Amino acid sequence: MKRPIIKIDEDKCNGCGLCIPNCPEGALQIIDGKAKLVKELMCDGLGACLGHCPEGAIMVEEREAEEYDEKKVMENIIENSPGSIKDHLEHLKEHNQIVYLNQAIAVLKEKGLDVPLEEPKAEKSKNMPPMGGCPGSRMMDFSKKRETSAGIQGPVSSELSQWPIQLHLINPQAPYFQGADLVVAADCAAFAYGNFHQKFLKDEKVVIFCPKLDAGMDVYEEKLIEIFKTANLNSITLVHMEVPCCYGLVSLVERALKKSGKNILLKDYTVSIQGELI
Repeated sequence: MKRPIIKIDEDKCNGCGLCIPNCPEGALQIIDGKAKLVKELMCDGLGACLGHCPEGAIMVEEREAEEYDEKKVMENIIENSPGSIKDHLEHLKEHNQIVYLNQAIAVLKEKGLDVPLEEPKAEKSKNMPPMGGCPGSRMMDFSKKRETSAGIQGPVSSELSQWPIQLHLINPQAPYFQGADLVVAADCAAFAYGNFHQKFLKDEKVVIFCPKLDAGMDVYEEKLIEIFKTANLNSITLVHMEVPCCYGLVSLVERALKKSGKNILLKDYTVSIQGELI
């Protein structure tokens, strides 16, 4: 079947192992000094390990892969790493994977083991899709929770002060970066956070990209390194979504800043899927 699954760039991987404890399913191992996806059926494709790779060597791709098997994952955890049972269940719960969570709980009950967290109520799973995948692409409808912002009369002015903004199109030597406060934002952040212009763009410059779907992360890294080296920035503000794959933006910027040799104030903001700063 075709589904989201982890891909590891072995040329970038330095074998640090930081991804291993952040894969509760046990799908990753360090072999010959490199992280490897050893069992496709144990990779849920959620990308929880992405933001923990300091080299940006892990990404999520969609390809033909063995179907994820929650029952086999639980049996493996129970046999080889029982101390990770609660972590795995919390991982599923945090990503709203209610179908998989119920399957995992069923395995525990079949084996007469305690369930180390509160079980989800049945009504919570009514609108959940049967398959897993990246929480950033899961269907959700929370339009009924929206309320019209009070006090806004007429059109709101844009605070954007430069063009282009997409990192592929940016010239790192652009004069408007000199002495600027730079915002590095994930593509979805401005759509999710309603006050993005007033909070983040006023008197600042911006570059945007998607750490999951864009190709050419090496190019992005080199461009950011050059900007950091030459622009004499006052600060860098990161704005990204709460979904795990979006934390790749943080890793990329931190890596570029380190390679630039500059000491620049770095601020980090996370936006929830429902548009709140968290």
